[in-house]
Amino acid sequence: MSDEQKTMVVSALKNASEKWKTAFNKGDAKGCASQYEADAVMVASPFGTFTGTEEIAAFWQKLIDDGFSDVDYINPEIEVIDGSCAVLSSGWQMNKAKGVITKELWVLQDDGTAKLRIDEFEATG
Repeated sequence: MSDEQKTMVVSALKNASEKWKTAFNKGDAKGCASQYEADAVMVASPFGTFTGTEEIAAFWQKLIDDGFSDVDYINPEIEVIDGSCAVLSSGWQMNKAKGVITKELWVLQDDGTAKLRIDEFEATG
């Protein structure tokens, strides 16, 4: 894989991740869900597993409705898997919780953007 391809994957991931964080911080659950592939799987410990953008949007909407906001990633790390995929892991915090992202698998789409295929994270407090 060329350095150019690697840079493209990382750039697409960072752009999509920022869109997700911005949507969440604005209270836009549908905007959060739009950053996932249609059949994405989100494992949110201890809350459960959510499949597809409809279930994922409902999860984020409940958190937003419960007053959660101001998400920020702490020391994110990105590992490029191949020419179309990368994994982000990070600590995270928001106004009423914190935790760890063990795996955000971002996949390049036909239009050059990235979307989440797998999202695994844990709330620790």
